[in-house]
Amino acid sequence: MKANVLIVLFLMTGFSLCGQNSSVVSKNLTFEEALNLSLQNNHLIRQYTNKTLQMEQEMKAAKGLHLPRISLSASYAIMSDNINLDLTPVRDAITPLYSTLGHYGKFGGVPNPDPRTNGAMPFLPDDVSTAVVRGKMLEGLETVNSGEWVQTIQEKKFGMVNAGFVMPIYTGGKINAANKAAQIKYEASEIETIQKSHELTSELVERYFGLILANQAVKVRLEVKTGMQKHFDDAQKLAKEGMIAQVEVLNAKVYFADADRELKKSDRQVEILNEAVLNTVADVENSTIHPLSELFYIEKIESLDFYKLKSKENSPLLGQVNKKKELAEQGVKVEQSAYLPTIAATGTYDIVNKDLSPYLPDYLVGVGLQWSLFDGNARSRKVKAAKFQAMQADDYYAKAESDIYSAITKYYQELHMYLEQINELDAAMAFTAEYSRAREKAFSEGMATTTQVSDANLAVAKAKIERLQAIYAWDVSLSKLLYYSGMSDKFASYMSHPDAKQGRY
Repeated sequence: MKANVLIVLFLMTGFSLCGQNSSVVSKNLTFEEALNLSLQNNHLIRQYTNKTLQMEQEMKAAKGLHLPRISLSASYAIMSDNINLDLTPVRDAITPLYSTLGHYGKFGGVPNPDPRTNGAMPFLPDDVSTAVVRGKMLEGLETVNSGEWVQTIQEKKFGMVNAGFVMPIYTGGKINAANKAAQIKYEASEIETIQKSHELTSELVERYFGLILANQAVKVRLEVKTGMQKHFDDAQKLAKEGMIAQVEVLNAKVYFADADRELKKSDRQVEILNEAVLNTVADVENSTIHPLSELFYIEKIESLDFYKLKSKENSPLLGQVNKKKELAEQGVKVEQSAYLPTIAATGTYDIVNKDLSPYLPDYLVGVGLQWSLFDGNARSRKVKAAKFQAMQADDYYAKAESDIYSAITKYYQELHMYLEQINELDAAMAFTAEYSRAREKAFSEGMATTTQVSDANLAVAKAKIERLQAIYAWDVSLSKLLYYSGMSDKFASYMSHPDAKQGRY
């Protein structure tokens, strides 16, 4: 692979003059080299490669649903008023009690606090006990009257910075289904990229081998023109000698003009197909492609059942449909998970604050549950809809498989049809060549007309071009057969098959 790339890069640096336009770069490319360039540079392949990379990142992002989400939030708020707690009713309720007991209460049984006498007298006398308790009550009354009974719980202006987290514990399978769906989408994008590379291979076969066919047709048309030029010259000589009429010279000139026109037409076709190949390989230079590979055909290939079996194993078309089926199955699981609760652990931590109430805790940790018990039967309808979508995917797969089998059968039969044409045209080429030689000899002896000679020469050219066209059609049909079989990457191996026959005329 590296050697091929180096060869291609070396060839791309060389250039030669083409006609009078010295800016045209000449590039010699085999089919394998052209295919490598296409897969590396083609914009469509790059597009789907980037799509695959996108799906890969989304798949990795879905895995993050299993992990906790940690966030940082900051806020600053202004309220119309402070939040206050008024406890004056409590003060008013206990003040009379303290006042009454401090002035009129009778008390006894107060423990003697003096360690020297409390052994003999464990309790103070009633009059002393009453004086002590009344004193305490009056002290409490003074404390109650001097206390602040209206407290500010929260200033009207405050700010905070909090850290929070949410950790899913149970989601009823939603996260697992989301991860599986993301993985399926990634795998589907990989298969889609493979499909596009197979499409590109088929496109390149049509254009690259079409360019080979066009170049071969130019050679045939040049031969016809050269032959018609010689025949025209011979007709002029014979007319001067009086062996043929002047009308035969005019007739030869008409055929020569036709041959010249067909050659120019073939030259234009080469230019068109050269541009098509440049487009496929994404070459922006003003280049002339010289194909180094040849048209080819193989008289015997694998059985029809072989290609059908390979399509079931390898076809990216079926692979994509299969991924749609898997995605639809995950959709059913997602909708069914709506019947189950969602449980998550949550928490917040006060990092820093300004004028926030001191009564609020520094952190909070908890577990929450959310369970929708009734939603108007929406869940059941969505589950049924998802199941119908899965059934559609099954039917779509069956239809796609049937269509692919039909396409494989079609192109397999076309291969044999074109092979029959090639064999028949081989015999036709030998016959027309002999017939042309006979007509040329008869004309030189004055026994044939210019029309007969020209028609014989054109018959040779027609057989040659039809044979080349049949071989080209065989190559294109092979590429289509391999495309639907999921084996487009094997096309080059068919080119190098031991039984492959070159398609030169």
